[in-house]
Amino acid sequence: MRKRIVAGNWKMNKTRAEALALVAGIKAEVAALGAAEIVVGVPFTDLDVVGQALKGSAVQLAAQNVHWAEKGAFTGEISAAMLKELGVTYVIIGHSERRQYFGETDETVNKRTKAALAAGLKPIVCVGETLAEREGGQMTAVVERQVRAGLAGLQGADWDQLVIAYEPVWAIGTGKTATTAQAQEVHAFIRQLLGVLAGAAAAATIRIQYGGSMKPDNAKDLMSQPDIDGGLIGGASLEAKSFADIVRGAL
Repeated sequence: MRKRIVAGNWKMNKTRAEALALVAGIKAEVAALGAAEIVVGVPFTDLDVVGQALKGSAVQLAAQNVHWAEKGAFTGEISAAMLKELGVTYVIIGHSERRQYFGETDETVNKRTKAALAAGLKPIVCVGETLAEREGGQMTAVVERQVRAGLAGLQGADWDQLVIAYEPVWAIGTGKTATTAQAQEVHAFIRQLLGVLAGAAAAATIRIQYGGSMKPDNAKDLMSQPDIDGGLIGGASLEAKSFADIVRGAL
């Protein structure tokens, strides 16, 4: 039985004071909700204070990116060891905004994923197609390429630490959401592909989140599907009650 996982991606939002206020609200809202794994993915500048605030709670801390090198001349980058020191357990890798605006490729996703795993961090690896790719009949080809290339070389226990987030790019921040049937179809396809790459037993345990405008009013329906194991939440994670309502949809 896969434990559902709901992760908030705050993106480039919240000063340290604002972050502390939000995480206090989230902790209060979800204190009694123990059936799902709850994660908050905060900006680098908030990791320290939020990590301190989360100590002793059930909410886990995620970073929004990680560099593949252990150290070196990579101005502006953050290593896995630096993240672990701050109490980070998860790291979001390959988000569509990183791919669109910052030159992320399947190859760099793979390098970051391996670096995270080597350091004992759990990667949330994002995959998904654009509207043009979906309308052009390329959805399965794009998702398969991203999964195969992004996870190339993973083996053994690596698969146990992995989370996949399917994020149809056309449904991120647009107010559009894939229908439940559309989301389930792609999640099932990803799980089938994971079976080829990792074996049926591992594929049955890997959690796949939906990351395309999940909100309180559609979360329960989406997460009722057999292959949708949670959500990677953007805008709705920036308010404690709406995020908690999505967590409740996972129960």
